[in-house]
Amino acid sequence: MQNIAASQSNPFGFEPGCEPFVPGYGDANAHFHVVGDHPGVHGGTESGVPFTGSESGERLQRALVDAGLLEAAGSPPDVDKTYLSYLHMCVPDGDGAPTERDYDDLEPLFDAELRAITAHVLLPVGERATRHVFSIATMESPDEVDMDARHATEVAGSGWLVVPIKEPAEWSDGDEAALVETLEAMLATDYRREADLGRFLPHGESYRVR
Repeated sequence: MQNIAASQSNPFGFEPGCEPFVPGYGDANAHFHVVGDHPGVHGGTESGVPFTGSESGERLQRALVDAGLLEAAGSPPDVDKTYLSYLHMCVPDGDGAPTERDYDDLEPLFDAELRAITAHVLLPVGERATRHVFSIATMESPDEVDMDARHATEVAGSGWLVVPIKEPAEWSDGDEAALVETLEAMLATDYRREADLGRFLPHGESYRVR
């Protein structure tokens, strides 16, 4: 089954109940779902597109282009099989950050988006996003996550492959290279991990599941 959406920005029409907010952006049938924290950390407050208008977001975009997950960086980026979104899409007031209650309030919306996209690979950016993805998509403990150790490693999840990404503002040159290398190697494998059930869809296509 494929998702059909006319727009790359907020393709499912989510309304978080706040203004302004930065909705998800990209391919609704994405293979890769990049999960950031919130617009105050990773950008998008001006453009309305995740991972734009901030040093952290722009550095991540460049690495994703080098690895082959984005066609081109920009505001917006040129996406193909990749989707970008945040745990908390509301723009914080001033220099503030979302409270724990704020994250809890929007968690159902994010989880609905995660399952609507049904990407094969989740790429949480930063510790909070990684802890949340670990808690809902893997058997890994979300309580103590060493991002230096987890950065650019592959974690097998329950229906997803997870590749945690250290906060880009804290990258060394080696961190960026490690991420690009891991993603390039992953693209050369069967990262979708699908099985052919021997059934067929219209037009002779195989019916494959994860």
